[in-house]
Amino acid sequence: MSDIKIWHNPRCSKSRMGLEYLNEKQCAFDVFEYTKDEIDADELAAIIKSSDQPLADFIRSNEKEYKELGLQDRELTAESFAAIAAKHPKLLQRPIIIKDGKAVIARPASRIDKLL
Repeated sequence: MSDIKIWHNPRCSKSRMGLEYLNEKQCAFDVFEYTKDEIDADELAAIIKSSDQPLADFIRSNEKEYKELGLQDRELTAESFAAIAAKHPKLLQRPIIIKDGKAVIARPASRIDKLL
């Protein structure tokens, strides 16, 4: 098991860029395909809180589900959004890179350097 984990969506070009960046840096990492495997809402809330980024950075507000669920009109916390994202993983921004208890949304991929 590696000390770096990437929450990855293989259908997303930015997520694929994050994988490529880690490979270029010759980092060992574990991949969690959050669209295929079940999201643990408590783990996601902890990841969000461990980042230096606002909650809004983790939310894909352009997704259809965002509007359908009325999230634009809700006051969200890390916990409430994590519970929603566990049921609607498309709403989660990607890729998320985690190392040593810290997390970043790797958009752009060079943000990974904050953890290396």
